Amino acid sequence: MAYAALVKEHPYSHLIDTLKDGSVKFFNPQKLNDPRYGKLPLSIRVLLEAAIRKCDGFYVKEEDVQNFLDWQEQQNVAEVPFPPSRVLLQDFTGIPAMVDLAAMRDALVKHGVDPCLVNPVCPTDLIVDHSLQIDFSKCAIQNTPNPGGGENQSQGAPRSTSSTPALTSSAPGSGPRQPPRGGGSQCGGPRGSCSKASCSDPPASPGGHPPVVQQIENTPLLCPFHLQPVSEPETALKSQEMELIRNKERLQFFKWCSKAFQNVNVVPPDVGAVHQVNLEQLCRVVHVSDGLVYPDSVVGTDSHTTMINGLGVLGWGVGGIEAEAVMLGQPVALTLPQVVGCKLEGSINPLTTSIDVVLGITKHLRQANIAGRFVEFFGPGVAQLSVPDRTTIANMCPEYNATVSFFPIDQVTLKHFNKTNFSQEKLELLESYMKAVNLFRSYEDSEEDPLYSEVIEIQLSSFIPHVSGPKRPQDRVVVSDMKVDFHSCLKEKVGFKGFHVAADRLQTQVPFCHAGKEYQLAHGSLVIAAVISCTNNCNPSVMLAAGLLAKKAVEAGLGVKPYIRTSLAPGTGMVTQYLNTSGVLPYLSQLGFEVIGYGCATCVGNTTPLPEGVVNAIKQGNLVACGVLSGNRHFEGRLFDCVSANYLASPPLVVAYAIAGTVDIDFEKEPLGVTPEGKEMFLRDVWPSREEVQQMEEDTVVSSIFQELHGRMEKGNSLWSNLECPESVVFPWDSKSTYIRPPAFFHKLSKEVQPPRSIEHAHALLFLGNKVTTDHISPAGSISRVSAAAKYLLSKRLTPREFNSYGARRGNDAVMTRGTFASIKLLNRFIGKSGPKTLHIPSGQTLDVFEAAERYQREGIPLIILAGKDYGSGSSRDWVAKGPCLLGVRAIIAESFQKLHKSQLLGMGILPLSFLPGQTADSLELSGKEKFSISLPEDLGLGHALTVQTSEGKSFGVTALIDSEMDLMYYRHGGLLRYVARTMI
Repeated sequence: MAYAALVKEHPYSHLIDTLKDGSVKFFNPQKLNDPRYGKLPLSIRVLLEAAIRKCDGFYVKEEDVQNFLDWQEQQNVAEVPFPPSRVLLQDFTGIPAMVDLAAMRDALVKHGVDPCLVNPVCPTDLIVDHSLQIDFSKCAIQNTPNPGGGENQSQGAPRSTSSTPALTSSAPGSGPRQPPRGGGSQCGGPRGSCSKASCSDPPASPGGHPPVVQQIENTPLLCPFHLQPVSEPETALKSQEMELIRNKERLQFFKWCSKAFQNVNVVPPDVGAVHQVNLEQLCRVVHVSDGLVYPDSVVGTDSHTTMINGLGVLGWGVGGIEAEAVMLGQPVALTLPQVVGCKLEGSINPLTTSIDVVLGITKHLRQANIAGRFVEFFGPGVAQLSVPDRTTIANMCPEYNATVSFFPIDQVTLKHFNKTNFSQEKLELLESYMKAVNLFRSYEDSEEDPLYSEVIEIQLSSFIPHVSGPKRPQDRVVVSDMKVDFHSCLKEKVGFKGFHVAADRLQTQVPFCHAGKEYQLAHGSLVIAAVISCTNNCNPSVMLAAGLLAKKAVEAGLGVKPYIRTSLAPGTGMVTQYLNTSGVLPYLSQLGFEVIGYGCATCVGNTTPLPEGVVNAIKQGNLVACGVLSGNRHFEGRLFDCVSANYLASPPLVVAYAIAGTVDIDFEKEPLGVTPEGKEMFLRDVWPSREEVQQMEEDTVVSSIFQELHGRMEKGNSLWSNLECPESVVFPWDSKSTYIRPPAFFHKLSKEVQPPRSIEHAHALLFLGNKVTTDHISPAGSISRVSAAAKYLLSKRLTPREFNSYGARRGNDAVMTRGTFASIKLLNRFIGKSGPKTLHIPSGQTLDVFEAAERYQREGIPLIILAGKDYGSGSSRDWVAKGPCLLGVRAIIAESFQKLHKSQLLGMGILPLSFLPGQTADSLELSGKEKFSISLPEDLGLGHALTVQTSEGKSFGVTALIDSEMDLMYYRHGGLLRYVARTMI
């Protein structure tokens, strides 16, 4: 809407304010001069701003604005609309929405209307990330022995005691790194791995043979041995080619959508996962449109959508129908949510990692009763959390059943955006706007704290570092208690923790020789130390913390005993890249933590044999030797048969224990080691601060990720770029396609809306009980070989291997309609046992649900469904209402409905009816085999009381569950899609 028209027509035009020179305008809720605004949770302020800006008297009314302002009284009571700024789709859920829009263009053509009128009203991003399957992979674990600790890998000599790393980092922008030795090696062979034949002096195993690294699925961006760029792996290219072949129809359709529709942005395959792209590229934080600035907000069809709340952008996941409705201009309907304030106080323990904090907060919230509510973080402790910490916490909403976990924008957020693709001008606009509308938080003044429905206080100091062991991952030990606990384990009887070492053997020490020097082993001596960045330790912060600790230790002159088998196994090449870019990889290498390859190694027992002297000493003294690793499995004897005690620890603690050489240490009271000058160095002296780690994470990981993703989006995918697609404004449907078909939602679409048609002499397609879920209504998994959908696909000459899944075929209404009520868990009272079958009442035959519905439609018989309580509960899916609609279901009579599903049914023209309180199908003695007639008056209104007549002479009352004028309008038009198409016609 143009600004002049906005001022003239908008009921809140008096709230319009300006920024800078007046060229940027915005709705300023503070100009309401309402003291309630300053006490609203910031997440509710975002909802309020959207209601003010979008107030049109129909979708959003002035009454809704007042309900937001009166949140303290109306929370969990008032029904309010929320028009988000954009929609996020992944390809599985995006394809039915785009197919519907394409079919709507066909409907307009039939009525002589310009099809180009059909476009999403709300900006829509569609990320093609769910199509890739792993068709080609080559498992890679380095087959040669890990050289281990401090031995020179080519000569087997002891490690140099010099504090200067053997490898040095390139300065940013200085070009590729040089090999450790020589200058003639060339990384990036024809298969994407290191071309070792051309290496002048590769690292060697103790036996003098170059290590052999097999090609792996995720080949590193840098060669692990020469730290030079490598070419794109052949496996990735082949998998992308297979993705194109398998999904060519769908990809061609998506590409057509990107050209044919306005307000649609398609992110092609091989750019990134939907949540990653949303965080790192699509996030606007503030939108600027037609000179108007407003907050970014999003609803998405991916479970990871909630991650965006960590950036101060309000967003959550919705079902396909809800997303499609928003695309077409309809707001999300929700009950005004309660907001739980999560107050973070205290200081984080210096040894506590980001993982400890994230999991600790998640545990607290899981134990609180916050299901279906918003969570908003505040308090002085919030500033200690980095943006990656915040997005991780926000992403774990399903773990504690919250709708969102919102972190308002603050200085930490602004600092993060400064490292991304935000220009300085955009940053200045963002900060000035957020402060102008009071959406920017400073936690220094508690007077700014909003009022919340409830406050949960979490002391960050309560999160203390743990290790797990010595035999099972579930046996956690506080690091400060490690020495005492280990002594206890030595004395306990043999069991989950005990080793039953005799009292006179507790102080046993066994000398041995290694590489010409004498050492001693005792109970608790460390012989294996493995830094692994997989599963729970994939967070960059913990790997960088390990690298910074190594840097400080090396600079202080500390080292690792050369007999300890040290190793570094990054989960992907990206880890190697950011460790190298940050400059800490050479220091890890100096301590013996050198990259050994990419794959499962130490966790699964693929550990380099220990030196013979070490093994003999352990056996001679019957010692409880130890291993420490940052993996996820460490059962007794798993790492090495003579290593009895094994502990899981964070990567920096693995490095610390390796330097100490034992787990029998109290880090608070005992030094890690002694410098060459004789100074004792404690763990606290080399442990990096959170500020150091966060700064390095922002400077290296965040910036490199944004640069890489931006480069991938700019460069594009050659396969996608070369993919041909139609140039027409209407899509040329392929009648032979089994993936994409025009749905029948616009069949017999008239220009004028017709009065509600009464339902006469309908049969019950199904007679269901309680708790019928969306999984029962529209299965999402594989297609059974004996299903109606399988019969259809077989008729199209597809083999069972080519069936794919219901999710992949959501763009084909013929498959999805046949998949409706196809769950093997569906319990239909007509049949008496689980299965996708029903009774065709006129003939008495038992048929597939689809076949029965098809026969009823041929016979001209309308259909209803009888059900019990909580019909339609579970996760939202677009076909849970679309499917019954195309089966010919006109109404569903149930004891109660899941609230969201009730609106979905109305959005597809199906009338949800509830039995009167106290009445059920059983209390009314319904067999389900009667014929049902429901008279619908022309003035059908909200909550209308109706009467159902049966062919047996019975009658009973029901209530039409139409709660809003919007739902009533959609029902009168036969559904949302027909309403939109008809308004254009």
